[in-house]
Amino acid sequence: MYCCNCGFQIPDTAANCTSCGKYVLPAGPIVQRKRLVRPRQGRKIAGVCLAVAQYFELDVAIVRVIWFITAFFGLLGIVAYVAGWVAIPEEPLALPATTVEPTRVPNI
Repeated sequence: MYCCNCGFQIPDTAANCTSCGKYVLPAGPIVQRKRLVRPRQGRKIAGVCLAVAQYFELDVAIVRVIWFITAFFGLLGIVAYVAGWVAIPEEPLALPATTVEPTRVPNI
């Protein structure tokens, strides 16, 4: 692989050019990390249980039952839920899809 900035040959696994230091995009597919976010759809109170269930790929009912049992038998579950409510960011708003009307060219 070659650096787009200086043209120096660099290894395929490198993130930065060894000659100029510029960041180089990887040659393979870019893998997006999972983010812990509170979804806007499908949540009951604040979406903390749903966020944890989606992040760890678990059933949300199991997470809610475990969280309820933890909160019922001790203060730890309530404190953890409130901390998650404050610390876990909400999912970004989805922008509505816009449609562009084709312009008509008048016949001359």
